[in-house]
Amino acid sequence: MPGSFLMSANVTDQHQAAQTVVETITAMASAGRPLMARVVPADKVSFWEHYPEADARDEVTRSRWYYHAHAPDDRDAREHGHFHLFLHRTQLDNPEAFVVAPAAGEEAPAHVTHIAGMSIDHSGIPISWFATNRWVTDEFFYPAEVVTAHLARYDVNRTGEDPLVNRLLTAMVALYRDELEHLLQARDATVAKLVEDAGPAAFESGPGVLATIPIDLDAKIDGSILNKPHS
Repeated sequence: MPGSFLMSANVTDQHQAAQTVVETITAMASAGRPLMARVVPADKVSFWEHYPEADARDEVTRSRWYYHAHAPDDRDAREHGHFHLFLHRTQLDNPEAFVVAPAAGEEAPAHVTHIAGMSIDHSGIPISWFATNRWVTDEFFYPAEVVTAHLARYDVNRTGEDPLVNRLLTAMVALYRDELEHLLQARDATVAKLVEDAGPAAFESGPGVLATIPIDLDAKIDGSILNKPHS
């Protein structure tokens, strides 16, 4: 049956993604250079700065990421910093299907939509996903169903940045596709309530983080590997 084939293909993709996550984190640990050490300067982290400065952009897909850290009084004590992950509008089947655009519209400096933020702890291990309001990343804001329909296109393996970082981020989106769908649906439900009260201005002010989910990487990887379909 077609549905069974699609389900098996999705499970296989998640198994492969889980293997990649294990391989990349293990390689980082073996080299003694955790995730954040491959992104930020060795001497210090400047709060709020983008690393890399102009973002990491895949030369083929145009997917991108950047990393930054908030000041200690503006973040969870467990968090070192977080990655912001984006699809480029050209990766969407209908780039005009956005709900809200940046004030600059088609002249906006970045034609991206935010998938999610991924927080990491002080050992460089992912600990949570979060979804943000439009103003946080100045994105083209698309409905959850549009973003999640294109998650399989997120690929940052050719950004020119550290290959292990690129591979890990690409694999994390593939591994957590279901959770990211739920996260973005929760984001949309929250912003809908904000819009009821404040109108479209709700996209430009107010809460920055609209939804969060924890990451239990060990449990997720174990489940993905155990659920590998038999050949």
